[in-house]
Amino acid sequence: MADEYRFEYESLQDSKSIQYFLNSLMEGFEKGRISLTTEDREIHLHPNALLKFKVKARKKTDAGSQLQIKISWKESGQNKDDTGQSIRIIS
Repeated sequence: MADEYRFEYESLQDSKSIQYFLNSLMEGFEKGRISLTTEDREIHLHPNALLKFKVKARKKTDAGSQLQIKISWKESGQNKDDTGQSIRIIS
């Protein structure tokens, strides 16, 4: 059975902060490494050439809107997982 490392983070952010995080992710995909860290949690990912990309969007008049982006790939190597607070994305 393979090991599984999970990292989850949720918070309210303004759109400038989201732009910063998305730009950091773009740089990480370009470099082939993405590190997600909070105060006491981190995970290191190494996206390779073939990535599965999925986008979902939904708009409800009373409940607001939602955009989901899912990117997955097969990866070799190890991830590190701890536990945490605020998020920082490094590429």
